[in-house]
Amino acid sequence: MNSKYDVIEYEATPCFGFCPVFKMTINADKTAVFEAEHFNFSERPSKDEFSKPREGTFKGTIKQEDYNKLISLLDGLDVKNLNDNYGEKNVTDLPSSHLRIKFADGTSKHVEDYGKKGSEKLSELYQFFEDLRKNQQWTKVN
Repeated sequence: MNSKYDVIEYEATPCFGFCPVFKMTINADKTAVFEAEHFNFSERPSKDEFSKPREGTFKGTIKQEDYNKLISLLDGLDVKNLNDNYGEKNVTDLPSSHLRIKFADGTSKHVEDYGKKGSEKLSELYQFFEDLRKNQQWTKVN
């Protein structure tokens, strides 16, 4: 089955608190790279983590059923017609998310969501990426 999504990338940026900071890139063949910066694995995070080295780069293959779910979430969002920006820029200390999609037709889309509350469907997608950090087989490569 050919995906209309060549590359799906999700990036979560720091906030004032302990938001997980990471980037995940998923290819059409389901291979994925998870770049963990901070707050991805600790049950009890503390500010000290910012001074620690990044948590590492991991590789894996997304399970078929999860990949299918991801595609249906993206299809439901009608990604190409999303706004490029969401969120209240005049509020500070919130995390941002970046959704970057490269389509099989050669086009691409970048959605920046400051505060990660662009829409209910977007929030569901972000949560899905956050869950992937924990429910897939990741192998540390760096």
